[in-house]
Amino acid sequence: MRTTLDIPEPLYKQAKIRAVEEGSTLKDLLLRGLQHELAEKSPAPTAPKVSYWANRQLRPGYEAALKAGAFSGGTDSTQIISEDRDER
Repeated sequence: MRTTLDIPEPLYKQAKIRAVEEGSTLKDLLLRGLQHELAEKSPAPTAPKVSYWANRQLRPGYEAALKAGAFSGGTDSTQIISEDRDER
């Protein structure tokens, strides 16, 4: 593939001199530099996306009542809803 680059004159001269010193072409020098740059910097691992619902907090009054056992004696609908939302 062909492309056009605007290289500042001082940088072009340095690259051309380096290529001549190595006995290669400017194209080869640029391709090696590009390959080196791309190989050296692998993409950083991304953290898994955490849903809004996984980070939510209960209101203090509700949380205190829940810990005190005020809602015991049946299926906790908030738990069912939370599990369903976390699966999405």
